[in-house]
Amino acid sequence: MSYLRLEKAVMTNLQESLRREFLRTNRSGAYSSSTLVDCNTRKYHGLLVVPVPELDDDNHVLLSSLDCTVIQHGAAFNLGLHKYQGNNFSPNGHKYIREFDATTVPTTTYRVGGVVLKKEVIFQHYEDRILIRYTLVEAHSATTLRFRPFLAFRSVRQFTHENNTASREFSQVDNGIKTCMYAGYPDLYMQFSKKNEFIFQPDWYRGVEYPKEQERGYASNEDLYVPGYFEMPIEKGESIIFSGSTSQIKTSSLKALFDEEVGERVPRDNFYHCLVTAAHQFHKREKNNDRYLLAGYPWFKSRARDTFIALPGLTLSIGEVDYFEKVMKTAEKALREFMDEKPVTGKLYEVEQPDVPLWAVWAMQQYAKEVGRDKCFEMYGKLLQDIVRFILDGKHPNLRLDENGLLYSNGRDKAVTWMNSTANGRPVVPRSGYIVEFNALWYNTLKFCASMAAEKGDVKGAEKVEAIAAKVKASFVDTFVNEYGYLLDYVDGNMMDWSVRPNMIFAVALDYSPLNQQQMKSVVDICTRELLTPKGLRSLSPKSGGYNPIYVGPQTQRDYAYHQGTAWPWLGGFYMEACLKLYKRSRLSFIERQLVGYEDEMDYHAIGTISELFDGNPPFNGRGAMSFAMNVAEILRTLQLMDKYSYQK
Repeated sequence: MSYLRLEKAVMTNLQESLRREFLRTNRSGAYSSSTLVDCNTRKYHGLLVVPVPELDDDNHVLLSSLDCTVIQHGAAFNLGLHKYQGNNFSPNGHKYIREFDATTVPTTTYRVGGVVLKKEVIFQHYEDRILIRYTLVEAHSATTLRFRPFLAFRSVRQFTHENNTASREFSQVDNGIKTCMYAGYPDLYMQFSKKNEFIFQPDWYRGVEYPKEQERGYASNEDLYVPGYFEMPIEKGESIIFSGSTSQIKTSSLKALFDEEVGERVPRDNFYHCLVTAAHQFHKREKNNDRYLLAGYPWFKSRARDTFIALPGLTLSIGEVDYFEKVMKTAEKALREFMDEKPVTGKLYEVEQPDVPLWAVWAMQQYAKEVGRDKCFEMYGKLLQDIVRFILDGKHPNLRLDENGLLYSNGRDKAVTWMNSTANGRPVVPRSGYIVEFNALWYNTLKFCASMAAEKGDVKGAEKVEAIAAKVKASFVDTFVNEYGYLLDYVDGNMMDWSVRPNMIFAVALDYSPLNQQQMKSVVDICTRELLTPKGLRSLSPKSGGYNPIYVGPQTQRDYAYHQGTAWPWLGGFYMEACLKLYKRSRLSFIERQLVGYEDEMDYHAIGTISELFDGNPPFNGRGAMSFAMNVAEILRTLQLMDKYSYQK
């Protein structure tokens, strides 16, 4: 039985099928996404969504969808589905679906009377091209297929509406047409592997509605332009391939190209392979060969903190050391530009956040464990030294080294940690002063760099850094450990945040901890009792004031819930690492049970990947972005850690 297979009962029930989304990417920033029944429910959904750097830094929906109609004996059966204003769904093509299988290539099987039609969809690697193969599996009489494209030509953050500016012009190309609705956009080429007839019948389909945007309190409807339709006969056993792209292709090559792309795919036949495929979807290669990790889909860009946290899990944990090095090379350039007070070039954002250099060291530390400390020193020894010197010399504009050895950061007016939601221009969680994970990372940085220096014969340098680390350790315990057995979240003068939050878990999970064994166990115990869910750690304990675990509603309402009780799988990764660190193999079965909560997501929200965050209360619904890099990364890293501990005696 297929690992990712959904039957008719699920697919024809819109309450079930509309909540399930798919995501296909091409490693260059473009993507294709919708629900499993091809009914777009977000403004970010589209069959071909591509960056248009000539216009802005956003992605743009060119081809919103492609309706396929089966025609026999003059009767037309439209397999498409759209939601229109007034809760109207049309033309209800989902009722013909018999099954959906995403094990290798996302495949939908339709049955219309005696006709069985199979549709397989794939995104070409490194090309802005969506490929769809239609195969007539069964038919008892002459059959014709009609394809009606719905065009948007707009940013993923906007909507399009009927207007007189949109161009209706098109040109015939090899087995298809090319068209462009607005100046500044690339041409959209729609071609088939078989000769066809294009019927020019321009019209606007008005009032298309996106319920996910309604839920989020945004505008939610638009009009889509349909230039006409393509029509062609198809024989039993025949396959026809559609190509939607920003470049023309020789249509005689489409069948070979489709087979080639299928051959490169890793079958999603188990939990691990799903995560590996999801990990690859975050890859982004620029034309200058810079390599990035997108923070998530569909709206995130490459963010520095997310990159360094996700990098080990998305690369080292699956044996892809080379991609780690490529991403780190690009990221190092941005880091050095920032540390040298030069404008940051490239497309790695938020490099200025104060904990970014500390997370960079953590990522390199994971590299050292994977490939060896000698290799790590060879590749990144100078960068490690420069980061520590940068912080010790007080050159970071928002990272002050105090006499007690702790790092101080001002986050009262602007969010500076991963808990970065804002409302009315102010941080919802104004974490400021001595921030617990900043200083846990700082201690880990100092100890790691001191040990590397000692191994390379720099005894004097190692001793100097060790002395600072000893001061940090004493101050950390004095500042953050409280009489209730957990850690304060941040301390700013007389202001102490007593909220039970997950940020204290880093002080246990990191290789070098300023806490003793008993203190670490106490932190893990409280995280287990108050923060642990099947989907990761809550961002706030239900016992703490302001607990708000359901991430729904308009923007402001969601901002106030974003870090006030919602559950985050990537935090669960560090929690599980802390458990294994403290209890070794005795916690393996417990960790396996925790991972079941993540595996359940493989066919529930976005197929084969992990959502951005989850409600902190049952039933722990997935929310936010459909796929989130740090979540996928930490689950992969946990699986790797489990393997290592399984083989330890």
